[in-house]
Amino acid sequence: MQANNLLSKKCVPCEGGTEPLKGEKLAVYSPIVLDWTVIEETRIEKDFKFKDFQEALTFVNKVGELAESEGHHPDMLLHNWRKVKIMLSTHAIKGLSENDFIMAVKINQLLNKTV
Repeated sequence: MQANNLLSKKCVPCEGGTEPLKGEKLAVYSPIVLDWTVIEETRIEKDFKFKDFQEALTFVNKVGELAESEGHHPDMLLHNWRKVKIMLSTHAIKGLSENDFIMAVKINQLLNKTV
């Protein structure tokens, strides 16, 4: 699988009872977002650093707009006036789903357009 495959997809609602990605299934998605860190097979996260607070805030707002359009909402932390940490997980299944990787790829693409 490649990033372009995920860019063309849209997040779909995930119901409880769906199995989270683990092991070999997770290994298919992880290489697509090498710049994101897989944490305990339950979430992926990435730290972003910007030149100033305004640039960081603009990025957070654009990620928020993307999250609303996709219906999949990350946890975000704007800290140290110019750093942003984004954490993705599918809360309904208490783990990772394809939606998390779709969002990660789209956030990476958004970053290239924002800065």
